[in-house]
Amino acid sequence: MTAPGIDEQPVGVRFERAVDVAARLLANVETVVHGKREEIRLVLAALASGGHVLFEDVPGTAKTVLARAIAQSVEGAVGTRIQCTPDLQPTDVTGLAIYNQKTREFEFRPGPIFANVVLVDEINRAMPKTQSALLEAMAEQQVTVDGVPRPLPPPFLLIATENPIEQEGTFPLPEAQLDRFFLKTALGYPDEEQELRIMREQRGGHPLADLKPVITAADLAELSAAVEDVYLAEILEQWIVKLVRATRQVEGVEIGASLRGTLALDKTARAWALLQGRDFVTSEDLEQLFLPVLGHRLILTPSFLAETRMQSRDEALGAIRDRSLELAPRPEPDWEEERSAPRAVDG
Repeated sequence: MTAPGIDEQPVGVRFERAVDVAARLLANVETVVHGKREEIRLVLAALASGGHVLFEDVPGTAKTVLARAIAQSVEGAVGTRIQCTPDLQPTDVTGLAIYNQKTREFEFRPGPIFANVVLVDEINRAMPKTQSALLEAMAEQQVTVDGVPRPLPPPFLLIATENPIEQEGTFPLPEAQLDRFFLKTALGYPDEEQELRIMREQRGGHPLADLKPVITAADLAELSAAVEDVYLAEILEQWIVKLVRATRQVEGVEIGASLRGTLALDKTARAWALLQGRDFVTSEDLEQLFLPVLGHRLILTPSFLAETRMQSRDEALGAIRDRSLELAPRPEPDWEEERSAPRAVDG
């Protein structure tokens, strides 16, 4: 007798298994990336939701380690790294067809984008035509080479980084590409205690060398499927729409979040709740995810920073979030009533 497939299992059983998968994955990654649980959860939420992540951070904050740790935690998963430079060509990313003189036929040689976890380092150093080569991969999980669409292997997670300090020789990401990222965040430096621990651990070699897989690709598929089972109250569904629409009306924003932002906030919130062992989303989840999910999608008016004397974009976005919450106040649902309502999760 064969085990039931993902869709054949009781929803409650599937959810409990998914929570266990998420906990094992998070714990394994935390053995090499210390003190960054919330940031790791954000990346795993994007992975479970089928989205991608942009890190805007200074060098040396374990972004590469995080990407490799996720890839090594999934049995059979392949991780690659693309170092962006101004001379990087689109075919260096997607691959190209090469003529084989023996067979007298063109053979496709896949590029580094054909992997499960792809780290695109310093994406803003690549020319715009190379950056655009990533759009199709991120949106449709495929690339088209010589007119032939070629699917990328599931699961597929793209983690891109950009350095906020250096501006010379960089090409800012266009708004259309920024909108493709589910999340934008930063790891930041570890605290003093964690930095001391990292120094001691790496004296005998990097802990990544000993990191073993703890889940399978099937487990990851089950995790993604269980995200759909997480309960989102109707009042919070309405609040998501109101929040996103508020970013299009608030003073200081030239262009607000798109419909893609609405969908990303919905999916990320449910994945975020699951990663914390809950089968329902709270208003606190949505407020906490506002900036990671919506912040990079907003185009601020040129005069906003000058008028408010903000010192950084992050500070300005914090003010925009507060103004958006004033336009769309957080609802206070009756959770006893909401949680007793019929839902998809079996007893």
